[in-house]
Amino acid sequence: MKSVIIIFFLSIFFSFTYGQSQPSISIPDSSKKTVVVETACGQCQFGLPGDGCNLAVRINGQAYFVDGTTIDEHGDAHSKDGFCNAIRTAEVQGDISKNRFKVSYFKLLPSKPIKETKE
Repeated sequence: MKSVIIIFFLSIFFSFTYGQSQPSISIPDSSKKTVVVETACGQCQFGLPGDGCNLAVRINGQAYFVDGTTIDEHGDAHSKDGFCNAIRTAEVQGDISKNRFKVSYFKLLPSKPIKETKE
C-alpha cells in the first residue's frame, strides 16, 4: 500500500512539472523592437569555437550563440538550406548577455530562391 501511495504522489508531481510551459519564442512582444538578423550554425558558418552544431545569430557583424531556442527546432540543420549549409535571416527579439543572445522571439524568414543562370 505504501508503494501505491508513493507512486500516486510521484505521478501527480511529474504531471504538474511536465505541464509547466516555457516562454514562447513564437509570439513577439509588441513593446520591444524586432530586428532582422543573420542566423546559422555558429561553428559551420560563423566560425565560432565549439564542438557540434549550435544556433547562432550575427548582429552588426558580431556572432553570438543563441539561448532560448535550438538549431534543431527550425528544421534539418544539414539540409540544403539548413543552418549548417546556409546563412538565413530571422526576425528576433532578445538581449545580449555574457556574450550570448538570449532570445525571446525568433521567426525564421523564408529562404530566398537561388536564381539559376542560363548558360
